[in-house]
Amino acid sequence: MQSPSPTHAAAPAATGSYRLPLIILTSLFFMWGFITALNDILIPHLKSVFDLNYTQAILVQFCFFGAYFLVSLPAGALVGRIGYQKGLVLGLLTAAVGCLLFLPAASLRLYPLFLGALFVLASGVTLLQVSANPYVTALGPASSASGRLTLTQAFNSLGTTVAPLIGAALIFSAVPELPDATAGALSAADKLAEADSVKLPYLILAAMLGTLALLFAVMKLPALHTPDDHQQASFSAVLRYRHLVLGALAIFTYVGAEVSIGSFMISFIKELGLQDITEHEAARYVAWYWGGAMVGRFVGVWLMMRVDARYLLAANASCAVLLVLFACFYKGNAAAISLLAVGLCNSIMFPTIFSLALKDLGALTSRGSGLLCCAIVGGALIPLLQGMIADWQGLQISFLLAAACYVYIAYYGLEGSKVRSPPVQ
Repeated sequence: MQSPSPTHAAAPAATGSYRLPLIILTSLFFMWGFITALNDILIPHLKSVFDLNYTQAILVQFCFFGAYFLVSLPAGALVGRIGYQKGLVLGLLTAAVGCLLFLPAASLRLYPLFLGALFVLASGVTLLQVSANPYVTALGPASSASGRLTLTQAFNSLGTTVAPLIGAALIFSAVPELPDATAGALSAADKLAEADSVKLPYLILAAMLGTLALLFAVMKLPALHTPDDHQQASFSAVLRYRHLVLGALAIFTYVGAEVSIGSFMISFIKELGLQDITEHEAARYVAWYWGGAMVGRFVGVWLMMRVDARYLLAANASCAVLLVLFACFYKGNAAAISLLAVGLCNSIMFPTIFSLALKDLGALTSRGSGLLCCAIVGGALIPLLQGMIADWQGLQISFLLAAACYVYIAYYGLEGSKVRSPPVQ
């Protein structure tokens, strides 16, 4: 089996030589997991600051994940030219600039500027994804690529788990905790304090991202790029690979379902009876959802050493279908627990789909990675579609859309991920 490495250059001979690069790359996965999950805190926070309706508030996710669609393919081409290490540095610096833009956005209390800051931040994260995901798959034997990516994604999930708790403590502590029914009682001074409360966490993030950029700029990483890669990696060439194209659709449906469930989790729990929950208390439920993915990814590393990644993906997706269907048609705590448990099923999906889709791409890996990251736009579109269904038929039944997404992912694991040779013309 050919390694999915994006280079034909010689890799380090000793397995131990991969260890330090993997450890450092893992810190990036934690950072962008933290940044992504912080959006779940920003949505209710900015909704209160600017008196937004639901559609306006969900633009936080739309702008963030929309950046993946607009930036991923150019980022893949750029990484193909400058190499993965320089791509990591540029991505970190771009994300740091996005974090710094939260300061003027908060001072001026301009919602469009917040959305612009999120777009810049997500553009940097996209460049990191395009650079880091294939880099991890290349740092070692092809047979364990899914396991390595799952391990690093476990730390991504650690970031998504702690972000709602830390974000709530830093952001929601600026004003008194009020149930939704009395949210309108906030004074103008409270609203100004709410807007300013985002400055500290994003200033800290900017400092951390800048420090990592400096670290990656000066350290020596294994060379996994050749100057000719970008000449071979045309967009039309990657579309010839059926398992990559179907993998892009699997990424689209997975991210869309995962973000939809996280975004609507609090509303779903309220609909089941917890009407007086505060924003700070609600963050704990979001942390449980993302925490399930974290636990599942650590377990998944062990399972992938013993079970074919394709079958494990199909099994997890099938379990997610059953859990979502239960949440759609039952009431009470059992329905809430069922939906929270989907996080555990989500655990190995993204890294497994990503590594399966990049299998045997060789010099086309950077463009293939760009296509897959482009498909993360599902996190922008599917939540909006679910919102429309919820307005039409009710929130609980709207989760059938997520169930349909997981059905397709199960198909991809069993059939769509098979590499066809020669590629489909």
